[in-house]
Amino acid sequence: MPSATIKIFLVHGDPKRLRTAELSNWTGKAVAGPRSEFEGVMSREEAEGSGIYFLTGSDPESGNPSIYIGEAECIRDRLKSHLQKDFWNQVAFFVSKDENLTKAHIRYLEGKLIEQARDAARAVVVNNQSSGARLPESDRADLETFLEKVNQLLPVLGIELLVPTAAKPEAELEVELLSCEIKGIKARGHLSPNGFVILLGSQAVLNERPSTQKYPWALNMRLKLKEEGSLAMAPDSLVFTRDVEFTSPSAAAAVVHGGHANGLTAWKDSEGRTLKQIEAV
Repeated sequence: MPSATIKIFLVHGDPKRLRTAELSNWTGKAVAGPRSEFEGVMSREEAEGSGIYFLTGSDPESGNPSIYIGEAECIRDRLKSHLQKDFWNQVAFFVSKDENLTKAHIRYLEGKLIEQARDAARAVVVNNQSSGARLPESDRADLETFLEKVNQLLPVLGIELLVPTAAKPEAELEVELLSCEIKGIKARGHLSPNGFVILLGSQAVLNERPSTQKYPWALNMRLKLKEEGSLAMAPDSLVFTRDVEFTSPSAAAAVVHGGHANGLTAWKDSEGRTLKQIEAV
Protein backbone atom coordinates (compact mmCIF):
# COMPACT_ATOMS: atom_id res chain seq x y z
CA MET A 1 0.00 0.00 0.00
CA PRO A 2 1.19 3.57 -0.63
CA SER A 3 2.16 5.81 2.28
CA ALA A 4 -0.67 7.91 3.67
CA THR A 5 -1.49 10.68 6.12
CA ILE A 6 -4.43 9.87 8.37
CA LYS A 7 -6.52 12.43 10.23
CA ILE A 8 -8.43 11.05 13.21
CA PHE A 9 -10.87 13.21 15.17
CA LEU A 10 -11.80 12.03 18.68
CA VAL A 11 -15.21 13.59 19.18
CA HIS A 12 -15.11 13.21 22.98
CA GLY A 13 -11.32 13.08 23.33
CA ASP A 14 -11.42 9.34 24.09
CA PRO A 15 -9.90 6.98 21.47
CA LYS A 16 -12.37 4.24 22.41
CA ARG A 17 -15.45 6.41 21.89
CA LEU A 18 -16.93 8.12 18.82
CA ARG A 19 -14.28 9.01 16.23
CA THR A 20 -13.92 9.90 12.57
CA ALA A 21 -11.07 9.12 10.21
CA GLU A 22 -9.97 10.49 6.85
CA LEU A 23 -7.04 10.07 4.48
CA SER A 24 -5.36 12.93 2.66
CA ASN A 25 -6.51 13.34 -0.95
CA TRP A 26 -9.36 10.84 -0.55
CA THR A 27 -13.08 11.50 -0.86
CA GLY A 28 -14.06 8.81 1.64
CA LYS A 29 -14.65 9.18 5.37
CA ALA A 30 -15.04 6.71 8.24
CA VAL A 31 -17.07 6.99 11.43
CA ALA A 32 -16.65 4.47 14.26
CA GLY A 33 -17.73 3.97 17.83
CA PRO A 34 -18.88 1.48 20.47
CA ARG A 35 -22.42 0.13 20.61
CA SER A 36 -22.88 1.99 23.90
CA GLU A 37 -22.76 5.22 21.87
CA PHE A 38 -25.00 4.03 19.06
CA GLU A 39 -27.23 7.12 19.19
CA GLY A 40 -24.22 9.39 18.94
CA VAL A 41 -22.89 7.48 15.93
CA MET A 42 -26.30 7.56 14.25
CA SER A 43 -26.76 11.28 14.88
CA ARG A 44 -23.76 12.05 12.67
CA GLU A 45 -24.59 13.75 9.37
CA GLU A 46 -22.47 11.13 7.58
CA ALA A 47 -24.95 8.41 8.66
CA GLU A 48 -27.51 9.82 6.21
CA GLY A 49 -25.36 8.79 3.26
CA SER A 50 -24.85 5.55 1.36
CA GLY A 51 -21.89 3.34 2.13
CA ILE A 52 -20.61 0.17 3.76
CA TYR A 53 -20.55 -0.75 7.43
CA PHE A 54 -18.92 -3.23 9.81
CA LEU A 55 -20.32 -4.70 13.01
CA THR A 56 -17.74 -6.51 15.15
CA GLY A 57 -17.90 -8.51 18.34
CA SER A 58 -17.72 -12.13 19.55
CA ASP A 59 -19.58 -15.23 18.46
CA PRO A 60 -21.81 -16.20 21.43
CA GLU A 61 -21.19 -19.94 20.96
CA SER A 62 -17.46 -20.18 20.28
CA GLY A 63 -16.27 -16.87 21.71
CA ASN A 64 -14.31 -16.26 18.50
CA PRO A 65 -14.23 -12.79 16.88
CA SER A 66 -17.23 -12.13 14.63
CA ILE A 67 -17.93 -9.61 11.90
CA TYR A 68 -20.92 -8.57 9.81
CA ILE A 69 -20.33 -6.51 6.66
CA GLY A 70 -23.21 -4.67 5.04
CA GLU A 71 -24.19 -1.94 2.60
CA ALA A 72 -26.95 0.64 2.73
CA GLU A 73 -28.23 3.62 0.79
CA CYS A 74 -28.97 5.17 4.18
CA ILE A 75 -26.54 3.97 6.82
CA ARG A 76 -28.69 5.23 9.71
CA ASP A 77 -31.83 3.36 8.66
CA ARG A 78 -30.04 0.08 8.01
CA LEU A 79 -27.98 0.05 11.20
CA LYS A 80 -31.06 0.54 13.37
CA SER A 81 -32.34 -2.81 12.08
CA HIS A 82 -29.24 -4.51 13.47
CA LEU A 83 -29.99 -3.63 17.09
CA GLN A 84 -31.73 -6.99 17.36
CA LYS A 85 -28.34 -8.70 16.84
CA ASP A 86 -26.51 -8.96 20.16
CA PHE A 87 -23.09 -10.29 19.04
CA TRP A 88 -21.63 -6.90 18.09
CA ASN A 89 -20.18 -4.19 20.31
CA GLN A 90 -18.40 -1.97 17.78
CA VAL A 91 -19.62 -0.29 14.60
CA ALA A 92 -17.76 1.46 11.79
CA PHE A 93 -19.02 2.78 8.46
CA PHE A 94 -17.53 4.39 5.36
CA VAL A 95 -19.18 6.94 3.08
CA SER A 96 -18.05 9.17 0.24
CA LYS A 97 -17.87 12.89 0.93
CA ASP A 98 -18.77 13.68 -2.68
CA GLU A 99 -21.85 11.41 -2.42
CA ASN A 100 -21.11 9.50 -5.64
CA LEU A 101 -21.53 5.94 -4.30
CA THR A 102 -24.46 4.29 -6.06
CA LYS A 103 -26.33 1.15 -4.99
CA ALA A 104 -24.26 -0.90 -7.44
CA HIS A 105 -21.05 0.59 -6.07
CA ILE A 106 -21.77 -0.27 -2.45
CA ARG A 107 -22.95 -3.77 -3.35
CA TYR A 108 -19.66 -4.29 -5.20
CA LEU A 109 -17.70 -3.07 -2.17
CA GLU A 110 -19.73 -5.27 0.18
CA GLY A 111 -19.09 -8.37 -1.90
CA LYS A 112 -15.35 -7.72 -2.09
CA LEU A 113 -15.07 -7.08 1.65
CA ILE A 114 -17.05 -10.19 2.61
CA GLU A 115 -14.78 -12.25 0.37
CA GLN A 116 -11.74 -10.64 1.96
CA ALA A 117 -13.00 -11.35 5.49
CA ARG A 118 -13.61 -15.00 4.66
CA ASP A 119 -10.19 -15.38 3.05
CA ALA A 120 -8.49 -13.81 6.08
CA ALA A 121 -10.25 -16.36 8.35
CA ARG A 122 -9.66 -14.22 11.42
CA ALA A 123 -13.32 -14.10 12.41
CA VAL A 124 -16.71 -15.73 12.02
CA VAL A 125 -18.36 -13.92 9.08
CA VAL A 126 -21.99 -13.55 10.16
CA ASN A 127 -23.30 -12.76 6.64
CA ASN A 128 -25.42 -15.65 5.36
CA GLN A 129 -24.60 -14.93 1.74
CA SER A 130 -22.20 -12.94 -0.38
CA SER A 131 -23.13 -9.85 -2.33
CA GLY A 132 -21.57 -8.05 -5.25
CA ALA A 133 -22.52 -6.26 -8.47
CA ARG A 134 -21.39 -6.14 -12.09
CA LEU A 135 -19.76 -2.81 -12.92
CA PRO A 136 -18.01 -1.19 -15.90
CA GLU A 137 -14.24 -1.55 -15.87
CA SER A 138 -13.69 2.15 -15.08
CA ASP A 139 -16.00 1.95 -12.03
CA ARG A 140 -14.24 -1.18 -10.77
CA ALA A 141 -10.88 0.59 -11.01
CA ASP A 142 -12.17 3.53 -8.97
CA LEU A 143 -13.66 1.25 -6.34
CA GLU A 144 -10.46 -0.79 -6.00
CA THR A 145 -8.82 2.46 -4.91
CA PHE A 146 -11.68 3.02 -2.45
CA LEU A 147 -11.18 -0.52 -1.09
CA GLU A 148 -7.48 0.12 -0.64
CA LYS A 149 -8.22 3.18 1.49
CA VAL A 150 -10.81 1.29 3.54
CA ASN A 151 -8.22 -1.40 4.26
CA GLN A 152 -5.72 1.24 5.35
CA LEU A 153 -8.16 2.77 7.82
CA LEU A 154 -9.81 -0.35 9.28
CA PRO A 155 -6.84 -1.46 11.46
CA VAL A 156 -6.41 2.14 12.68
CA LEU A 157 -10.04 2.01 13.82
CA GLY A 158 -9.38 -1.25 15.68
CA ILE A 159 -10.73 -3.66 13.05
CA GLU A 160 -7.98 -6.09 11.94
CA LEU A 161 -10.30 -8.93 10.98
CA LEU A 162 -9.81 -8.40 7.23
CA VAL A 163 -6.01 -8.30 7.36
CA PRO A 164 -4.54 -11.43 5.72
CA THR A 165 -3.08 -13.84 8.28
CA ALA A 166 0.32 -13.65 6.64
CA ALA A 167 0.54 -10.46 4.65
CA LYS A 168 2.91 -10.88 1.73
CA PRO A 169 5.96 -8.58 1.90
CA GLU A 170 6.29 -6.09 -0.93
CA ALA A 171 9.92 -7.05 -1.37
CA GLU A 172 11.64 -10.34 -0.56
CA LEU A 173 14.13 -8.53 1.67
CA GLU A 174 11.37 -7.28 3.97
CA VAL A 175 10.98 -10.67 5.66
CA GLU A 176 13.61 -13.03 7.04
CA LEU A 177 12.61 -16.67 7.13
CA LEU A 178 13.36 -18.50 10.36
CA SER A 179 13.20 -22.18 11.22
CA CYS A 180 12.44 -24.19 14.34
CA GLU A 181 13.73 -27.79 14.49
CA ILE A 182 13.06 -30.48 17.09
CA LYS A 183 13.10 -34.28 17.01
CA GLY A 184 13.69 -34.36 13.26
CA ILE A 185 10.79 -32.11 12.33
CA LYS A 186 11.04 -28.56 11.00
CA ALA A 187 8.83 -25.50 10.92
CA ARG A 188 9.42 -22.30 8.95
CA GLY A 189 8.08 -18.84 9.63
CA HIS A 190 8.75 -15.14 10.07
CA LEU A 191 7.95 -12.19 12.29
CA SER A 192 4.78 -10.25 11.49
CA PRO A 193 3.25 -6.97 12.73
CA ASN A 194 0.96 -8.99 15.04
CA GLY A 195 3.50 -11.56 16.24
CA PHE A 196 4.80 -14.54 14.30
CA VAL A 197 3.58 -16.53 11.27
CA ILE A 198 4.22 -20.25 10.77
CA LEU A 199 4.11 -21.08 7.07
CA LEU A 200 2.08 -23.66 5.20
CA GLY A 201 3.79 -27.08 5.12
CA SER A 202 5.63 -26.61 8.41
CA GLN A 203 5.70 -29.49 10.88
CA ALA A 204 4.94 -29.84 14.59
CA VAL A 205 5.71 -32.74 16.92
CA LEU A 206 3.05 -35.43 17.00
CA ASN A 207 2.55 -35.59 20.77
CA GLU A 208 2.42 -33.00 23.54
CA ARG A 209 4.84 -32.89 26.43
CA PRO A 210 3.65 -34.13 29.86
CA SER A 211 4.06 -30.56 31.17
CA THR A 212 1.01 -29.47 29.16
CA GLN A 213 -1.19 -31.13 31.78
CA LYS A 214 -0.05 -28.43 34.19
CA TYR A 215 0.40 -25.64 31.64
CA PRO A 216 -2.25 -26.48 29.01
CA TRP A 217 -2.00 -23.46 26.67
CA ALA A 218 -0.02 -25.28 23.97
CA LEU A 219 -2.29 -28.32 24.23
CA ASN A 220 -5.43 -26.21 23.89
CA MET A 221 -4.03 -24.26 20.95
CA ARG A 222 -3.00 -27.43 19.13
CA LEU A 223 -6.48 -28.87 19.68
CA LYS A 224 -8.04 -25.69 18.32
CA LEU A 225 -5.81 -25.76 15.24
CA LYS A 226 -6.67 -29.42 14.64
CA GLU A 227 -10.40 -28.75 14.97
CA GLU A 228 -10.31 -25.91 12.44
CA GLY A 229 -8.17 -27.95 10.05
CA SER A 230 -5.02 -25.85 10.31
CA LEU A 231 -3.01 -28.78 11.73
CA ALA A 232 -3.36 -32.18 10.04
CA MET A 233 -2.04 -35.62 10.94
CA ALA A 234 0.95 -36.98 9.04
CA PRO A 235 2.82 -40.28 9.58
CA ASP A 236 5.44 -38.88 11.97
CA SER A 237 4.29 -35.34 12.69
CA LEU A 238 1.54 -32.76 12.45
CA VAL A 239 1.55 -30.53 9.36
CA PHE A 240 0.29 -26.96 8.96
CA THR A 241 -2.27 -26.82 6.16
CA ARG A 242 -2.14 -23.02 5.90
CA ASP A 243 -0.17 -20.05 7.18
CA VAL A 244 -1.05 -19.47 10.85
CA GLU A 245 -0.31 -16.32 12.83
CA PHE A 246 0.50 -16.40 16.56
CA THR A 247 0.78 -13.59 19.07
CA SER A 248 4.51 -14.17 19.66
CA PRO A 249 7.48 -16.31 18.55
CA SER A 250 7.19 -18.28 21.82
CA ALA A 251 3.51 -19.07 21.21
CA ALA A 252 4.41 -20.34 17.74
CA ALA A 253 7.34 -22.40 19.03
CA ALA A 254 5.18 -23.91 21.80
CA VAL A 255 2.79 -25.35 19.21
CA VAL A 256 5.70 -26.76 17.21
CA HIS A 257 7.36 -28.24 20.33
CA GLY A 258 4.14 -29.52 21.87
CA GLY A 259 4.80 -27.60 25.07
CA HIS A 260 6.48 -24.54 26.55
CA ALA A 261 9.28 -23.07 24.42
CA ASN A 262 11.33 -19.89 24.31
CA GLY A 263 10.72 -18.44 20.85
CA LEU A 264 13.74 -16.15 21.06
CA THR A 265 16.06 -19.18 21.12
CA ALA A 266 13.91 -21.74 19.27
CA TRP A 267 13.69 -19.79 16.00
CA LYS A 268 16.92 -19.48 14.00
CA ASP A 269 17.98 -18.05 10.66
CA SER A 270 19.87 -19.84 7.87
CA GLU A 271 23.18 -19.11 9.60
CA GLY A 272 22.08 -20.65 12.89
CA ARG A 273 21.61 -17.36 14.73
CA THR A 274 18.74 -17.32 17.19
CA LEU A 275 16.06 -14.66 17.03
CA LYS A 276 17.50 -13.24 20.25
CA GLN A 277 20.91 -12.86 18.60
CA ILE A 278 19.40 -11.34 15.46
CA GLU A 279 17.47 -8.71 17.43
CA ALA A 280 20.53 -7.86 19.51
CA VAL A 281 22.49 -6.75 16.42
